[in-house]
Amino acid sequence: MNTNLYLFLENLIFLIVVTSFLAIVSWAWKDLKPFSLPEPLPGWFKIWFGTVQVLGGLLPLAVILLWGVLWGDQRVLTVLIPYFVMLAFQIISEILTLRRFHSVVWVMVPYLYLPYRIWQLYEGWIFINPQINLNWLGNLLILEIIVWTVNYALDLAQLPRLLRWQIQENNQIENSELSV
Repeated sequence: MNTNLYLFLENLIFLIVVTSFLAIVSWAWKDLKPFSLPEPLPGWFKIWFGTVQVLGGLLPLAVILLWGVLWGDQRVLTVLIPYFVMLAFQIISEILTLRRFHSVVWVMVPYLYLPYRIWQLYEGWIFINPQINLNWLGNLLILEIIVWTVNYALDLAQLPRLLRWQIQENNQIENSELSV
């Protein structure tokens, strides 16, 4: 099967499944209180968000524009266009769930899209790996896999804060253990 057709179908199926899932969960949770981000955001957040924008957005965009568009390397476009399409759909999903519908479903969006993005990057790396003259693109894809994996881990670490789980003080923990 043609690589572009395969990637198109794979991305379309993912998009249909994830959008359907988010719509069903949004409908099921429609009676929950409106969700908003906990304030204030941690101090490191701006640094990490900027890093993700530069390494996960601007750097691959520069590669698309230079090698894909300007120098016409179709392989670069084959690997990175689906990446940006799914990134755009993730951003749209986040905007709709958080800003438009104020739904806690927003918390789920990156947990669905990020593993798929990591898969896309790995799949792209496999696609270009045998091609010696694209080692630099392979290195970029590995860098992207690392960036998005760390981003996923940070998202997971923020889950208790996003869901506003209460933190027990050490004295409360010790007292509750003594009463058992």
